[in-house]
Amino acid sequence: MAAAEHDSVPQRLDDPAHVVRREPVRRSPEHAEPSRFLPHVQGLRAIAVLLVVLYHFWPGRLPGGYVGVDVFFVISGFLITGHLMRELTATGTVRLGQFWARRARRLLPASLLVLLVCALVAASPYLMPVSGLQREISEILASTFYVENWYLAFTSADYLNHAGDPSMVQHYWSLSLEEQFYVLWPLIMLFAAWAGVRWFGGRTRRVILITLAVVSAASLVFCIVFTLTDPAPAYFVTFGRMWEFGLGAMLALVPALRIRNAVGSFLLGWAGILALVYTAFRFDASTPFPGYSALLPALGAAAVIAASNSERWWYPTRLLAVPPMRFTGDISYSLYLWHWPLIVIAPSVPFWGLTIYHRVALLLLCFVLAWLTKRFVEDPFRGWKVLTARPAKVSLWASLVAMVLVAGTAGGAWALNAPAYREGVEQLAELRESPPECFGAASVLDPSCGGERVSTAILPSPGFAGVDKPADEQCFVQLNGAEPVVCEVGSDAADAPTVALIGDSHAFQLLPTFQRIAQENGWRLVTYVKGACPWSATPLSTPGAFGDACTQWREAVTADLVADPPDVVFTAAIATTPYASAGFASSYDAAVAGYREAWSTMTAAGVPVVTVVDNPVWETDPNKCLRTRDVAACDGARAEVLVAEDPLREAAEGQDLVTLLDFTDVFCDEDSCFPVVGNANVYRDQDHLTVTFADTLAPAYTAALREAMGR
Repeated sequence: MAAAEHDSVPQRLDDPAHVVRREPVRRSPEHAEPSRFLPHVQGLRAIAVLLVVLYHFWPGRLPGGYVGVDVFFVISGFLITGHLMRELTATGTVRLGQFWARRARRLLPASLLVLLVCALVAASPYLMPVSGLQREISEILASTFYVENWYLAFTSADYLNHAGDPSMVQHYWSLSLEEQFYVLWPLIMLFAAWAGVRWFGGRTRRVILITLAVVSAASLVFCIVFTLTDPAPAYFVTFGRMWEFGLGAMLALVPALRIRNAVGSFLLGWAGILALVYTAFRFDASTPFPGYSALLPALGAAAVIAASNSERWWYPTRLLAVPPMRFTGDISYSLYLWHWPLIVIAPSVPFWGLTIYHRVALLLLCFVLAWLTKRFVEDPFRGWKVLTARPAKVSLWASLVAMVLVAGTAGGAWALNAPAYREGVEQLAELRESPPECFGAASVLDPSCGGERVSTAILPSPGFAGVDKPADEQCFVQLNGAEPVVCEVGSDAADAPTVALIGDSHAFQLLPTFQRIAQENGWRLVTYVKGACPWSATPLSTPGAFGDACTQWREAVTADLVADPPDVVFTAAIATTPYASAGFASSYDAAVAGYREAWSTMTAAGVPVVTVVDNPVWETDPNKCLRTRDVAACDGARAEVLVAEDPLREAAEGQDLVTLLDFTDVFCDEDSCFPVVGNANVYRDQDHLTVTFADTLAPAYTAALREAMGR
C-alpha cells in the first residue's frame, strides 16, 4: 500500500501492484489522461435517480422504478473501469490508496451526514417506533461500514415486498454494494494486468477485458440461478450484481461498442430509453428480479451510454444533456441519499399527511436538500486541501474516524432508548399472558362489557405494535416460493381434531392465536400460508414467476388436503387481492368463483370451511398517527379503509358447510374505523392485526370452529 502512494516507477513485473514498465510519470494518476466527460451519461444518472425516487413516492404508479439502481451500476462500471484503465495505461499501475481516498472524499461526507441525521431521528420516540429501534440502529451501523446489503441478505429482507416497516437506511444496500465494487474491481484489474505482463506477453488490456468478461458472465449465471432459488437475498448479494458493473466495463474497454454512426446512435439511444421506460411501468414486485429480468434495464442503460453521436437536437444524447437533466444528474447522489429517510420519517411528523400535495412538497424538499448537500458538503470535501494535499492515508484515516463518530451517535441513540425498549418487551409479554377485562374485541362482542369501544389507553403502545406479530416465519412461504411449508402444533393424539389454517398473510397474522386455540382445546393445527396468495382456484392477475408460484402452491396445498383431509378448514385473505378476470364479467366475479371452487374441494368431502370478512386496510400504519396524536384524531373514514365488497362475503353466502365470520362491527361503526378498540392496539402496520388484538377474537374463532365440527 505504501508503494501505491507515490509516483514511483514499477520495479518488478511480477508484482501485481506494478504491472507495466514505464518511465517515471510526474503527473498525478488522477489526471494521467483527460477525463472523458459525457453529458448524456449525466442525464442517464438523472433518469436512474428519478426512477428510484418516483417509485418510492408512488410505487403503484411506477412499479418497476427500482431498476434505476441497476442503471447506476452500469454507469459506475463504465466510468470507474474507464478511469482505472486510463491510469493503468498512463502510469503502469493503479495507486489504490489514491483511488480509494478519492472515492472516500467523494462519497462519505454526504453519506455519513444522512446517517448522522437518521441516528438522531432514531433517538426520538416521536419520530421512530421504539419497537424498531434495534433494527434501525443495526442497519445504521451496517450502512456506516457499507455492509447493509449483506445485513439485509442475511436477515432475509424482501426489498420488493412493501409489507412491514422498512428502516430509514434500507436504501443504503446499493451504496454498500457499490463501495464493495470500488474495493474489488481495481484489485481484479490489477491482478489481470499483472497476469498479462507475466504470462501473456504484456497484452494487459486484452487480459483485463477477458478477465472482466469471465467474472461478469459468472456473476450473471449466479444471479439468475440464485434469483430462481432464493430471490430475497439474491437481490442484495454482491456477486449477483457484479455483471452489471461488468456490462458498463465492456463499454469502457471496447471502443467499438460505442456507436458514432448517426442512425445507429439514434436508434440505439432511443431503444435504450424505451427499454427503461418499459421496465419502469411493466416490472413490479412479482417480477423475478434481479435474475434474467435485470438484463433488460441493464442493456437499456448500456445502449444509452453506447449511443455517442450528438449531432442533432432530437438525438437522445442531446436531450439527456439539457440543463435540467444535467442538474438532476449532478445532485443524483444526494437526492438518492435523502429521499428515502424523508419518506419514512414524514408520516410521523405532526400535521403531516400523505395527500398528493404532501408528497409533492416532500419531493421538492428532497431536491432542495440534495442541492444544498451537493453545494456545501459534496463539492467542498472533494477538493478540501487539508485532505487532497496530504497522502492518501490521511483521507482514509479521517474517513474511518468519521464513520466511528456516526456509529457512536447511533450507539448513543440505542443507550438512550434501551430502557423503553426493554419495558416494551416486558409489557407485551405480560399483556399476552394476562389481558385486562373487556379488552380489545371483547369490549364489543362480550355483552357484559356494554358494547363500547371507549379507549383510555393503548396496549401495546404505538411505539411497540410493530413487533407484535407472528414469530414463526419459517411457516410463511415468501413471494416466489411454490413449495408448501406445513407447520403443525397442538395435540399429537391420533383422535385429535385437525384444523387447517390456509391463506395469505391475513391468515398468517392469526397463527399465534390459532396455535393457542389448538393447545387449549386439544386440537391439532396444520398451516399452509403464503404471501399475497389466498386459497382460491382463480389465477392472480399478476403475471410472471410470482403468479405461477402462487398457482403451483395452491395446487400442491389442495392435493395435500384431498390426500389427508382435516376436520375443518379456516381460511382468510386480503380483500384487495388482484385476480385475473378472463372468462368472468369482472375481477370481483372471478374472485368469488375462485374461492367457491377451492372450498368445494373440501366441502364436497364433507369438510366444513370457516372464513372471515377482511379487516380494514389503511393507507399507512395508524401507529404513526397514534405516536403523536390523540386516539380520536387517528380514526379512518369507513369508506376509505374498508373494502365495500369483500369477495369472501359473497363467496360464502348460500354455500353448504361454509361459515362466514364478520367482525366489521368490531373494527368500525357506521362512519369510522378505529385503530384502537377497547384499549387494544388493533394494527401492527397498515393492514395486519397485532397478535394482541387477534387474541381477543379467539373466543369467536373457537366457537365457530366448534360449531363447524359439531363439537
